[in-house]
Amino acid sequence: MTRLSVEMLAADTAEPITSAGHAQLGIAVLAGIAVIVLLITKFKLHAFLALTIGSLALGAFAGAPLDKVIASFTAGLGSTVAGVGVLIALGAILGKMLADSGGADQVVDTILAKWGGAGPQDLPHEGGGRRAGGKSMPWAMVLIASVIGLPLFFEVGVVLLIPVVLMVAKRGNYSLMRIGIPALAGLSVMHGLVPPHPGPLVAIDAVGANLGVTLALGVLIAIPTVIIAGPVFARFAARWVDVPAPDRMIPQRASDELDRRPSFGATLATILLPVVLMLAKALVDIVVDDPESTVQRVFDVAGSPLIALLAAVLLGIFTLARPAGFSKERVQGMVEKGLAPIAGILLIVGAGGGFKQTLIDSGVGQMVLEISEDWSIPALLLAWLIAVAIRLATGSATVATVSAAGLVAPLAADMSTTHAALLVLAIGAGSLFFSHVNDAGFWLVKEYFGLNVGQTIKTWSVMETIISVVAGALVLLLSLII
Repeated sequence: MTRLSVEMLAADTAEPITSAGHAQLGIAVLAGIAVIVLLITKFKLHAFLALTIGSLALGAFAGAPLDKVIASFTAGLGSTVAGVGVLIALGAILGKMLADSGGADQVVDTILAKWGGAGPQDLPHEGGGRRAGGKSMPWAMVLIASVIGLPLFFEVGVVLLIPVVLMVAKRGNYSLMRIGIPALAGLSVMHGLVPPHPGPLVAIDAVGANLGVTLALGVLIAIPTVIIAGPVFARFAARWVDVPAPDRMIPQRASDELDRRPSFGATLATILLPVVLMLAKALVDIVVDDPESTVQRVFDVAGSPLIALLAAVLLGIFTLARPAGFSKERVQGMVEKGLAPIAGILLIVGAGGGFKQTLIDSGVGQMVLEISEDWSIPALLLAWLIAVAIRLATGSATVATVSAAGLVAPLAADMSTTHAALLVLAIGAGSLFFSHVNDAGFWLVKEYFGLNVGQTIKTWSVMETIISVVAGALVLLLSLII
């Protein structure tokens, strides 16, 4: 994951499949992206099909032979799935285990009891209970969402935290936005900036960035970003949109049906294990810097994303599933159910890799490199702007990430390890810009929180824009320092 696969590297350095000039290639890129946008927004076609058709359209408009376009697309799809598919699958299994075992609920309830002033017994059920904590509650929600958001996909995290957000807002007599915005900010920042989420993983693979360094810098940027877009912005959002928590949207939590659930310490250790292993690998690589060293070789294996996530999943069987009383058969069924929902994500990510490879093999990547030099546009700013444009057009953060990564991948060729990681984070930041009506997340938040379209734009959309701008600015600032 820290370097491109051999197949993709060979494809990236091959001769372009077309000899079209900059003007034709520029038109081809716009046409290909326009096809993807129209198919997703106008014809409501699945992003996998839209990316596949858009890749073929791009090659056709660039004047490339169709057989070579197909070869580029399938090579990119295969190498991308090979690079990140297993990691996405392991992350999905860990997230499912965390949710079904009640481990996520345990983390939520413990943090709220310690910090927010609401005991675990106060949250899942109606009747009685202490008043939730005061000014610290939005900060508690940020902490909960950030921890839970590490292994979970954004949509899963939203569904998981909705009961807590609504119950805390109702019992504490808070504006829903005062509690909900910090939780959403924590989840969204993790989704866009921190691996092992699909978007950052694909971008890391595309530009050949170091995963450990990207993870470390992503966490560093995520902390101030989530503070500004979460608790700080929530104070304003609560004034703009003052709505009560809708009773009809309080779903049952997983742990309500369990007789027992994992401990807080064991759950937190399981969640953080892959993060600790990957960060330790990055630190050892910097400090030791000797490929022949036994210590570095051990950490290179233990801190590889595959081993780190696999270790967390295996640990979760003993720290999450067994303490919850799950039988071997139920654990097996849980793994199967965890894998089922990611089929669409894997296909979208794979097709995005195919689109990226088509862009590069058509010569578009080299064109972007030359244009950025001629126009003197900083590479990180260019990556952010491209991701913003595609995000606004398609509504999908994942599509924006994989497409932007394909366009700017050649810019990373001469970058240092830290700047290649910052390039990934610039793309991730841009991919979160101004979620609106063409984004599924927009409607998810609207319906769960009982908002109208205008209220959702004033809160959720503005919050996403703040995340994008703040994270993008911090990326540029770090690039001047390191």
